[in-house]
Amino acid sequence: MPETPRRILVIKPSALGDIVHALPTLSSLRASFPDAQIAWLVRPAYASLLEYTQKVNEIILFDRKRLGRWWFSPAAAVELGKFVRTLRSRRFDCVIDLQGLLRTALFSALSGCRNRYGFRETREGAWLLYTHRITLPESCVHVIDSYWEIARAAGATIRRLEYGLQVSEDTRHGALELLNRSGCRTDAYGVLVAGSTQPWKCWPLERFARLAERMAEELELSIVAVGSEGERPLVEQLQSLSRVPIVNLAGRTDIGQLIASMASARIVVSNDTGPGHIAVASGTPTVMIFGPTNPARVGPYGHPDWIAAVDPFGRGRIINHFDPRYRIETISVDQVFEIVRRQFAKSTKR
Repeated sequence: MPETPRRILVIKPSALGDIVHALPTLSSLRASFPDAQIAWLVRPAYASLLEYTQKVNEIILFDRKRLGRWWFSPAAAVELGKFVRTLRSRRFDCVIDLQGLLRTALFSALSGCRNRYGFRETREGAWLLYTHRITLPESCVHVIDSYWEIARAAGATIRRLEYGLQVSEDTRHGALELLNRSGCRTDAYGVLVAGSTQPWKCWPLERFARLAERMAEELELSIVAVGSEGERPLVEQLQSLSRVPIVNLAGRTDIGQLIASMASARIVVSNDTGPGHIAVASGTPTVMIFGPTNPARVGPYGHPDWIAAVDPFGRGRIINHFDPRYRIETISVDQVFEIVRRQFAKSTKR
């Protein structure tokens, strides 16, 4: 049994959905080691999410784009050296690398920590830099279960399947005010997440438009679409394709307002992308649409009935499977709406 750690570093720099999946591991670490100082290494773009967990003592920012210029920029080299000194100064006695890349494994080693945990099966030979290499059992498919195996190897004994995202009453009120000013019924609205950084994760926009119409007309919901500022034109196109009003909140919410908006929704329909995973974390019924991405690995944990996909639990442990039968275009509006209808009927949220 490992010694009880007092200073823990969790390395999970990106991306938004992956960090959401790692939050139950954070809850387990905090429950198992209530007196430990827990730091999280994360990219600046995603750091604000961790501010709503109340379980992290320190957020260490890793600006990959800027520090990645160290080999030709003297200023970046100086900054990288300062970053490494910051890691070493914390004197971590446990480092948990949930990213599994060479650069994150390298940072775990440069921290000076003697107990570095990571997956044996990693890309780029990262496993060579861990002192404790975790082999996952074949039965371990979902990433949340995989992350727990690392925490357990590090000595965690209490498992918490809790995301722990909490917003203040002021933030919640601000989000509802924004929705109200935009013409949305705040007691009965559904959220659509139509974008993604990967085109092959995007369900056709025309189908989102047809789905919005059915949700508005058959379930009597106001329809809201969320996303980043860069996805605002996408939502504008969605608005033009649909015959029902759609509130465009793309780029208009900070992370706290996004969490609050998802938590107050009656139903969310999303591609496999960060805001959709935040909706799952909030406990709101979330119908997630999958193409090549394996839903058994990254789908709504504990909610198989929230998944719209072809053969969602028959793909093994492969992360992405580009067999044509798994293309997201194979998922029909009728399939998605039937799941939406069932989950909406079960929902007790008002």
